[in-house]
Amino acid sequence: MADHSPPDSKRGPGKNRGGTSGKVADFRYKRPSRPDSKPGRKPAPRPAKPRAADKQANPIDNNRQAAPAERGFQRRQAYAALDLGTNNCRLLIARPSGENFTVIDAFSRVVRLGEGLAASGRLSDAAMERTLAALHVCAEKLRRRHVHLARSVATEACRRASNGEEFIERVRQETGIVLDIISAQEEARLAVLGCHILLEDGPGPAVIFDIGGGSTELVLVEPSGAVPRILDWMSVPWGVVSLTDTVTGSDESLETRLDRYTRMRRTVGDSFKPFAKRIAEHARGKHPIRLLGTSGTVTTLASLHLELPQYDRRAVDGLILESKAMRDISTRLSRMSGAERQELPCIGDDRANLVVAGCAILESILDIWPSQTLGVADRGIREGILRSLMAADADGERSRAALQRMREQDV
Repeated sequence: MADHSPPDSKRGPGKNRGGTSGKVADFRYKRPSRPDSKPGRKPAPRPAKPRAADKQANPIDNNRQAAPAERGFQRRQAYAALDLGTNNCRLLIARPSGENFTVIDAFSRVVRLGEGLAASGRLSDAAMERTLAALHVCAEKLRRRHVHLARSVATEACRRASNGEEFIERVRQETGIVLDIISAQEEARLAVLGCHILLEDGPGPAVIFDIGGGSTELVLVEPSGAVPRILDWMSVPWGVVSLTDTVTGSDESLETRLDRYTRMRRTVGDSFKPFAKRIAEHARGKHPIRLLGTSGTVTTLASLHLELPQYDRRAVDGLILESKAMRDISTRLSRMSGAERQELPCIGDDRANLVVAGCAILESILDIWPSQTLGVADRGIREGILRSLMAADADGERSRAALQRMREQDV
């Protein structure tokens, strides 16, 4: 299993389990020059400017509330992005604000949708009930905020589960939310769209990675102008939930904990080998590969490095750290018992068990692509969806306005 990409090719006959856009980027950023970044400090922000449309931006049927046509287009309307992963359910609702957007509502809950999936191949009843409870909250927020356009996506857990499509239909019937089971490639593309502006400036290629609950996406990009060009990518079926459930072991002693961590590292490292081999020439290039991570793992470790009493997105998002600092924290966490990890700020009960698997994945990435620094992003799929929706809507409005002007000239 570790030698293969995630089974997102398992598609039921006649059913759409998501797809790829065939396009690297669907919008462009205005990217000003920045001062040199230093490890442990946040780079200056880069404003983003959407330009082109995302052809795959689909409204959520029962939650889409468009304004009446006679009122015309309003850039202050709300847009929403919902990301249902293997471990978390996350929602962002935002309005365009100049070249960026302003978040007006957000929701995040650990639902553990993929709990037990590695062993059974199915979503459990308990996991589906937890997830539905969270999605009901999301549906109410979408209605209350009068969302104009939204897109909801489901990732690895629903891709892999034999009852994934059945659950998606149940969600539609009970909440009105229409989830799109996207492919691993589409997941990687959206993550890049959402976080690439946080890449350190510099020549040569970079690797953007997303450690999820059920899979990890690795994307090799080449900065070229405003938007990086995707050179290669890979998705492996190891995330913090799937790796934790598959590579089991005792937490009773330091010896057993280190043995399990070693086996996790070996499992993930083996799965990354095909990608590492494909991009070896880039790794041996003149310029070292820069790394940018978007996931709960890297943001949690960054919080521990900063010794935050509680998680603070503003302090973490865009941070550039020494890779050695992240390794040191990973080593420390792998040696601690679950009870000891629970006592740490920014971890708690929800992440105490899963964070070790995240550390194993992160260290495996650093083994293959040793980089002096590591960028941290608390943004990804949802932000990529939001910018795509806003760009698509704005592009459509410009087309409608141009058509209207042509009609008026003909009169």
